Amino acid sequence: MAKQQDEQEFPVYLFTGFLESGKTKFIKETLADPKFNAGEKTLLVVCEEGIEEYEEDQPYMGNVTVVTYNDPSEMTEERLQAKAKRSGAERMIVEYNGMWNLNDFFLAMPAEWIIYQLMFFADANTILNYNTNMRQLVAEKIQACDMAVFNRVSPDTDKDALHRLVRQLSRGANIIYEHRDGTIEYDEVEDPLPFDLNAPVVEIEDRDYALFFRDISEEPKKYEGKTVRFKGIIAKDDRIPKNLFVAGRHIMTCCEADIAYNGFACVWEGAPSLKSYDWRLITATVKIEKCAIYKQKGPVFYAQSVELCPEPEQKVATFY
Repeated sequence: MAKQQDEQEFPVYLFTGFLESGKTKFIKETLADPKFNAGEKTLLVVCEEGIEEYEEDQPYMGNVTVVTYNDPSEMTEERLQAKAKRSGAERMIVEYNGMWNLNDFFLAMPAEWIIYQLMFFADANTILNYNTNMRQLVAEKIQACDMAVFNRVSPDTDKDALHRLVRQLSRGANIIYEHRDGTIEYDEVEDPLPFDLNAPVVEIEDRDYALFFRDISEEPKKYEGKTVRFKGIIAKDDRIPKNLFVAGRHIMTCCEADIAYNGFACVWEGAPSLKSYDWRLITATVKIEKCAIYKQKGPVFYAQSVELCPEPEQKVATFY
């Protein structure tokens, strides 16, 4: 679980999930593992009280300082830095309250601290209900996680539904099922993309734009040199070079409140003639390079054709 640490880095291990999802149990087992805990001073931030507690008299807790926050407003950058400095911590473990917005923690975390691992824990018997009633809170945790762990799995558990829940939000997260007897099962189901990356022109159907955007954002290198065709809304800005424009669509991750425009930087000599809000069918070759729009490396679409087209039946793209 631990990564090799650079001298300037302050690692943060972030564990999210709702009450009684197995976070405390996992953290205790992790701290008791000498492969992870070889005496490093650790700041343990606890954001909720469950049935299971930390026994500070346990040998593996000797180098651990426990801090409790009862409200996200209490967790500020200044307080976190002060707690880390006072304890002499070399790293931090956070048991994060599933009812809190994850972005509150990211805003409070000092810029030089680094998320080494983010794991999401869920009771396999209740998570689908949580997802129905609190979709946004569930979605943000799964989208950000490196690994999703579903515990209390039984023969009656609908693992296909759990798999879909994760894959609708993240193609990169590992999925683990922990059965009631403690045995671990890794989800090894392969999810083929709904478009052919080996085709001369990768055709992105209207219904697949959200999946395409997520996939190229997570694994841009595999699109290098590919020719792609997709439908998008044009966005122009006088502050960017004349031959640049943005083409994309509004994507809904979990609910109407989180609908956002997600597009790509495009290069085309005819860009000055384009109008914002027009729907266009773009055929372009992808290059991964630095761009003024991204302010870093990203997929830049060198357009071969930019044609007027009708808007799709469903203007807001979703993950199905």
